[in-house]
Amino acid sequence: MPTVAENIVSALRHHGVQRIYGLPGDSLNGFTDAIRRDGEIRWMHVRHEEAAAFAASAEAELTGELTVCAGSCGPGNLHLINGLYDANRSRVPVLAIAAHIPTAEIGSTYFQETHPQELFRECSVYVEYVADPVQMPRLLEIAMREAIEKRGVAVLVIPGDVLLAKAKNDRVATVSRATPRILPSDDELRRTADVLNAAEKVTILAGAGVADAHDEVVDLARRLQAPIVHALRGKEHIEWDNPFDVGMTGLLGFSSGYRAMEDADVVLMLGTDFPYQQFYPSRATHIQVDVRGEQLGRRHPVDIGLVGTVRDTARALLPLLAEGRSTRHADDARSHYRTTRAKLDDLAVPAASGKPLHPQFVARTLDRLAADDAVFIPDVGSPVVWAARYLTMTKERRLIGSFAHGTMANAVSHAIGAQAAFPDRQIVALAGDGGLAMLLGELITIVQNDLPVKIVVFDNSSLNFVELEMKAAGFVNYGTDLRNPDFAAVAEAIGITSFRVDESADLETSLAAALAHPGPALVSVKTARQELSMPPSVTLEQAKGFTLYAIRTVLSGRGDELIDLAATNARQLF
Repeated sequence: MPTVAENIVSALRHHGVQRIYGLPGDSLNGFTDAIRRDGEIRWMHVRHEEAAAFAASAEAELTGELTVCAGSCGPGNLHLINGLYDANRSRVPVLAIAAHIPTAEIGSTYFQETHPQELFRECSVYVEYVADPVQMPRLLEIAMREAIEKRGVAVLVIPGDVLLAKAKNDRVATVSRATPRILPSDDELRRTADVLNAAEKVTILAGAGVADAHDEVVDLARRLQAPIVHALRGKEHIEWDNPFDVGMTGLLGFSSGYRAMEDADVVLMLGTDFPYQQFYPSRATHIQVDVRGEQLGRRHPVDIGLVGTVRDTARALLPLLAEGRSTRHADDARSHYRTTRAKLDDLAVPAASGKPLHPQFVARTLDRLAADDAVFIPDVGSPVVWAARYLTMTKERRLIGSFAHGTMANAVSHAIGAQAAFPDRQIVALAGDGGLAMLLGELITIVQNDLPVKIVVFDNSSLNFVELEMKAAGFVNYGTDLRNPDFAAVAEAIGITSFRVDESADLETSLAAALAHPGPALVSVKTARQELSMPPSVTLEQAKGFTLYAIRTVLSGRGDELIDLAATNARQLF
């Protein structure tokens, strides 16, 4: 009989798993040795287990298939937690093997002892402790199915001695995802159609749940003459080839999306978990479609809640909707979008010689030069803002990130998994300087694993988005300074072809060279620290907060910051 570890590896290979991300450790030795003996699954050695979980999350996001990461006992598997939170909140199927201390020592406060079952419970859809070889491979199959069907993280906690024990059963099984058609009842569909037919102004809010339903949602918008506002996670699925797209709403969005929502008398929410309650119109009727019934009304009270897949529900609704609707609402929203889009593009201009680059210009230039099937991965913070506003999607392009969990340092680590899964595809990490520095060691992972990742660093020597939040709340910026190294020089020393850009005139040449380079490449761009990313609607509280920030900044003797702020943003403030 094989060992439990060998049986796990055999089952994963049989299932189609090609890579396992992790960092070796003594309690994990039986598992990593089984991978070595198998010879077909690749061990993706990272420098920090957090990056292993991020990488697995990105691969699962892009492929839709089960991915695997692993950590040794105690601190090793604890480091997985942040990346697993990201995977679980992004609803992607990840299996984590969390090695444990020897079975006989559990409960004795042994070296590196923790209680992984408790620690992983909140960031998983399934976590279980394997105390005896007789539980396997049954628990492995359950864990795989839980991760796949619930689209989340499953964790198996296994002591090192159990991994090395002889298996009692050596079967291997493939767990295939079910693909059901989920539809509301006929009565619910008819009631929904009646509300939509009676409405004068319908606006669609599309989220990640419209994946694989692009054409059906556009057909629905055409019949309803409804502008389509997208949430951030819906951008990659619905923005392209869409004559009804009017941009984003929310803190990262812009005014056309906000206005299209505010003007509606019915908001049709399709597959979205958009969290910001203040951006839902208070006087509109809300109809929500989601495959998970527990999501209905979670963000805003709904008048009609429908449980169903967006694609199937849209197809079922379409024949019930009246034709010949007025185009006035859609035309007005699209006109406003064109004006808003032009104003945003006017901000994406070169800076004067000797001045830090405007981040809008960096993102827009990258968008123009990148491949039509590029995968963009922004760090949380200001890179997400510029990605959301200036990267354009095609049918083949992807935009992924830590959009639900919202953690720093995701971009490069996500890129590791994305590039490993798609070695011939252009994978571009839009890294913040704070995020890059947080898991800087993963640059070494990229080199060690021969991954041709492209990294664009927005170096503004600050935790930039945190500073913006402080300004809006009326606080003087404090504790956000970053004393950065020359990231291009650091990356070059590690073995990554690198470029440093301090002048707008040098950006296009450097980006083009990096994108064309066959191996990993990094472009470090000095960007303006005081650049403002204005939300689509400024509240009275934010205006008061910004005024208070200005007063406090002057009184603290840092009035030069206000002068720099005004000079940097003159083109959008005046």
